[in-house]
Amino acid sequence: MTTAAPQVAPVPERADAAAWLAVAAGSLGAMMATLDISIVNSALPTIQGEIGASGTEGTWIATSYLVAEIIIIPLAAWLERLLGLRTLLLAAAFLFTGFSMLCGVANDLTTMVIGRVGQGFTGGALIPTAMTIIATRLPRSQQPIGNALFGVTAILGPVLGPLVGGWLTENISWHYAFFLNLPVGIILITLLLVTMPSQKPQPSEFWQADWLGIAGMALGLGGLTIVLEEGQREQWFQSREIVMMSIVSAIGFILLFAGQLVAKRPVIRLKLLLDRQFGAVAAMGLVIGMMLYGTAFVIPQFLAAIAGYDALQSGRIVLLSGIPSLMLMPLTPLLIRHLDIRIAVGLGLTVMATSCWIDTVLTNQAVGHDFIESQLLRGVGSVFGFLFLNQAAIAAVPREDAGDAAGLFNAVRNLGGSLALAGIATIQDQRTWFHSRRMEESLSANSGQVQDYIGSLGHAMGSHDAALRTVAGTIQREALVMTYNDIFTMLAVGIIAVIPLVLFLRPLPKGQAIAMH
Repeated sequence: MTTAAPQVAPVPERADAAAWLAVAAGSLGAMMATLDISIVNSALPTIQGEIGASGTEGTWIATSYLVAEIIIIPLAAWLERLLGLRTLLLAAAFLFTGFSMLCGVANDLTTMVIGRVGQGFTGGALIPTAMTIIATRLPRSQQPIGNALFGVTAILGPVLGPLVGGWLTENISWHYAFFLNLPVGIILITLLLVTMPSQKPQPSEFWQADWLGIAGMALGLGGLTIVLEEGQREQWFQSREIVMMSIVSAIGFILLFAGQLVAKRPVIRLKLLLDRQFGAVAAMGLVIGMMLYGTAFVIPQFLAAIAGYDALQSGRIVLLSGIPSLMLMPLTPLLIRHLDIRIAVGLGLTVMATSCWIDTVLTNQAVGHDFIESQLLRGVGSVFGFLFLNQAAIAAVPREDAGDAAGLFNAVRNLGGSLALAGIATIQDQRTWFHSRRMEESLSANSGQVQDYIGSLGHAMGSHDAALRTVAGTIQREALVMTYNDIFTMLAVGIIAVIPLVLFLRPLPKGQAIAMH
């Protein structure tokens, strides 16, 4: 059964203004969705205080969005076939704006989480469909330009989020981090109404849908994300809730794989991962997601804990990685046409690994400017790695499978982010404890030097107990710095480990590198 084929219309040799406006609309929607992943991070402490949520409860404000988005992204291709691309985008844009307003007026945790789940479901549909618009509305000769536009917005979203959220919280109110989506949503809906052609819905897709796969996707990815996000906090399998969610996740993945075997058209075509090029792209996309979301999370944490930065100051440092994206955007279509995919992705991954390695020698004196070099390099590496992997993901599959490939690639990238955040939480707890104990073991209470130091410190502070608390604080601070260095080391090693996968990418013939979408 190939129900998507009738919707793949011939594309003219040169795109008209409507096609370019459609690409702009798709990129704007993706930007809005990726921005809202991280926009609440800076404002989270303020939001928690105003709606009466504890620290543990407050994490659901961020986690609920990510869970919903990871579930819906792979389903976007099926929803597109069911509703038509125009209807899906209009519904997603309208509902995303509405759920944003609900978050903006929320005064309790339940309302906020409902709004964030709604944002995640509707915003997640806007990300892969942007790639589908590029693949179906632009001729192959102009697709690199559209791909560059999408790639830049997708890269800028996560790095702009902390800055925008921090500025609004510090200068106006955290509510406007959500109200900001109202004017953007109006512009997006207007562009979609003007530029996107109507398509007939295919209600038969509903009855012929891979319901095993849909249920498995929701239970499997949803449960896995919750386990990863909450596992460390709940002491992993010592928690009954974590055990139950692990069982739910396992059942979900069994249903998902069952759908692959019995459905005429699986809701997500995992078979694409068996393709040499697409499988390599997915693995590298997973690691890039870990790096993008991991560093955007770790750097503000380090600056707040060690350098005493506020949300706005940290957001400015995170934003530095977006500067190369803006500078290289005019050149990316040219690079995509003439630079071998293997060289470009290998270069991007190498630069990203280098940027993480630079941050493995941080000290307790490190401040924002110590991240400038690594952040700029990170931005350059992200442009080469992310944009060219977008090209390779679509190049690896037939045109009618572009939607499935886009959904799977973006889901894998976001799953990488979820894995990174969960891993960082675990590593931070374990390595901080490890480094603290090692330093404490090296300080013998019977050492004359240690006793003299604590004695002189106690004399200066007027209290022996105050001196001991100061020493304990110093140990904790140094242990935390070492832990952050460990995290950057692990990210660098992870990137290096997947660099050989560039050899599985298929270079396109000279003059035809533009035919990747």
